[in-house]
Amino acid sequence: MPHSSLRAIIFDIGRVLVRVDVARAMQGLAEHTSLTPRDISAAIEKDPRWSDWQEGRIAPHDWHLHLCQRLGAQVTFERFREIWNSVIDPQPVFEDAFFQKLSKPYRLALLSNTDPLHVEHLEATFSFFRFFRARIYSCRLGATKPNPLIYSEALKACRVPAAQAVYVDDIPAFADAASRLGITALVFQSKDQFLSDLRSLSIDA
Repeated sequence: MPHSSLRAIIFDIGRVLVRVDVARAMQGLAEHTSLTPRDISAAIEKDPRWSDWQEGRIAPHDWHLHLCQRLGAQVTFERFREIWNSVIDPQPVFEDAFFQKLSKPYRLALLSNTDPLHVEHLEATFSFFRFFRARIYSCRLGATKPNPLIYSEALKACRVPAAQAVYVDDIPAFADAASRLGITALVFQSKDQFLSDLRSLSIDA
């Protein structure tokens, strides 16, 4: 696809723009329960209200109470919020200069399956967010990837058709969902690989 036809680049956040350490958060929660970090991870992964949390149908305080009851945890909301956000590494994958350069010729957007606590923490922690004209979060939209609605909302926010957008995600199934809508999709595996993929699209990063 020639450089001139692309007008927007849409990024997933976790494991693309920021590093994620789930084990750190699970260990933090394990200190307040009789469960192991592995047991906690499995319980959260299979939690019947997980989609409600990701799609904004349960408030942070209610999610805290729900998990405390489910895990048998004794932890204040303030400490829970700290543990929950500890999954996010404070050192970003890319420097601000990377996004500043990209934001001049392209419209940049964020598209993430995430929750209100992580949104608040991410936006308060990382200065690169200021370069993104659109931020599409599942917890605000009420839909998660791979639902076509969330990709369509990102295109609408960028004011571009699918053929003029690139989408980047570390999960192949989510990249495939974007591709089926006509978006050029890249699977993020490493920083060097991603930069090489951008160059193959004639994007100077």
